[in-house]
Amino acid sequence: MKIPISGRCACGSIRYTSAREPIAMISCHCSDCQLSSGAPFASGIVVMAADLRVSGTPKTYAVTASSGGLATRSFCADCGTPLFTTSEANPQFTSIRFPSLDDTADFKPMLDIYTANAQQWVCLDPAIPHFPQSPQ
Repeated sequence: MKIPISGRCACGSIRYTSAREPIAMISCHCSDCQLSSGAPFASGIVVMAADLRVSGTPKTYAVTASSGGLATRSFCADCGTPLFTTSEANPQFTSIRFPSLDDTADFKPMLDIYTANAQQWVCLDPAIPHFPQSPQ
């Protein structure tokens, strides 16, 4: 991916940058990602939380994740664009929702997680690893 990574919400009131390469590019099939994305899975890039710079103030909500800890989702309060997810289990990482990236051309998922919850009609890429839950 081109560095710095940048993106925004649909209305432009929230912008972000990350100065380093993503740690991973994933598609998550957990039921919470399905619900919060309005799609059969949510795709994103994982970055170090310390590398993420955000201008504007996203609204957040937290849900109990399958780990038993809290997962906090951030979105634009004005336009509703989903932006970030952080986890109490791994607070050093932030997942940035793929559709909010300014340049999506280099996004390519490296793995699928929570495939135990994948919709039966979703075609998983056989060329990448699949995990029924989250890998350790």
